[in-house]
Amino acid sequence: MLYFVANFYLNVQLLKMMKFQGSHILSVSQFDRDAIAKILNVSAQMAPYASRQKRCHVLDGAILSNLFFEPSTRTRVSFGTAFNLLGGFVRETVGQENSSLSKGESLFDTAQVISGYSDVIAMRHPQMHSVEQFAQGSTVPVINGGDGANEHPTQALLDLFTIQSEMMHFNKGLDNLNIVLMGDLKHGRTVHSLSKLLSLYNNVKVTMVSPKELQMPDSVISTLTNAGHQVIVTDTMAGNLSCDVIYQTRIQQERFASKDEADLYRGHFSLNKSVYKQYCQENTVIMHPLPRDSRPEANELDIDLNDLDNLAIFRQAQNGVLVRMALFALTLGVEEQLTAYEKPVNWFTNKNR
Repeated sequence: MLYFVANFYLNVQLLKMMKFQGSHILSVSQFDRDAIAKILNVSAQMAPYASRQKRCHVLDGAILSNLFFEPSTRTRVSFGTAFNLLGGFVRETVGQENSSLSKGESLFDTAQVISGYSDVIAMRHPQMHSVEQFAQGSTVPVINGGDGANEHPTQALLDLFTIQSEMMHFNKGLDNLNIVLMGDLKHGRTVHSLSKLLSLYNNVKVTMVSPKELQMPDSVISTLTNAGHQVIVTDTMAGNLSCDVIYQTRIQQERFASKDEADLYRGHFSLNKSVYKQYCQENTVIMHPLPRDSRPEANELDIDLNDLDNLAIFRQAQNGVLVRMALFALTLGVEEQLTAYEKPVNWFTNKNR
C-alpha cells in the first residue's frame, strides 16, 4: 500500500510537470491549469482524425486493454474508437462475470497479468477507488473510465473541452463561467469531477439544483468555495437557470438501494423547450453526460429540445473521442509525432457533409 501511495503521488507530480508519458490518469486532482491546457490543446489537434478528414497510425501495433466491469456504452466505445483512430488494436473485457475477478482473483493480480499483454489500459469498475488499486499492480499506464460514485476524470475533461468549445462561439472562456449543475448531484460522479476542474479557473459561479436528498457532497462544494467561487445550493429551477451552461445529470439508479427509491426522484427537474424559454438565457448551452432518461416518468431532456442549436449533448459525446485520443497520445508519448503518421482517408465518408 505504501508503494502504491508513493507511486500515485509521483504520477501526480509528473503530470503537474507536464510529463504525461507513462503516467496513470486516475483523478482530476492530478491536474493543474497547465496540464489541462495541454490536454485540451492536444484534443483539438485530434479533430481531423475523428472527423475522418485524415487518418493517423501513430499507435500502429500498440494494444489497449479496455476493461469495463460496469455497464457502459459511450465511454467504452469511445475509448476503443479513440485508440483505433490512432492506429492501435483494442482488446475488450466486458462484465466481471466474464473475467477472472469472478473466480476470486484480486485487482492486483489481474493488473499484473493484463498489463503484460498491453501498452495501456482503460478501466471502469463499480467500486470506489478500485481503479487506483488496479493501477498499483499495473506495469503500463491505466486510465480511469469511472470508479463507482467516486470520479470520472475523462468525462470531466471532455466536459471542460465541450464548455470551452461552446463558449468560444460567444467570445467567452472557462474563466467567469456561470454554470448550473442539475439532477442527481450526490451520486453523479461526472459533476464531482467537473466541479473539481472548474475550481482551477477564475470567478466561476456554480448553481446546484437538486432534491435536498441528492445534493452535491460537502467535500465537492468546499473545493469550489475554498477556491473563492460562488456556489448556490437550491432545490428550485425557477429563477436559477439563467446561466451560460446547464449541465443535467440523470438519476443514478444503480447507486440506490432499489428502483423504488430511485423512482422517488425521477422527473423532478425535467427540462423542455417551454422551461428553457421561460428560465434560461437565449444562448444557454445544454449539456448532459448521457444516457438521458427519456422515459415519461423521468424525461430529463425533452425531445422537443433536439432542434435547439444550443443542445450540445451529442457534440459533447463526440468530444469524448478527441479527449481520449489525446490522453492515449500523451501517456504513450506520441503527441509530437501525429502529423508524421498521417495518411489520406481512402474510403467513402459523409462525416464532413
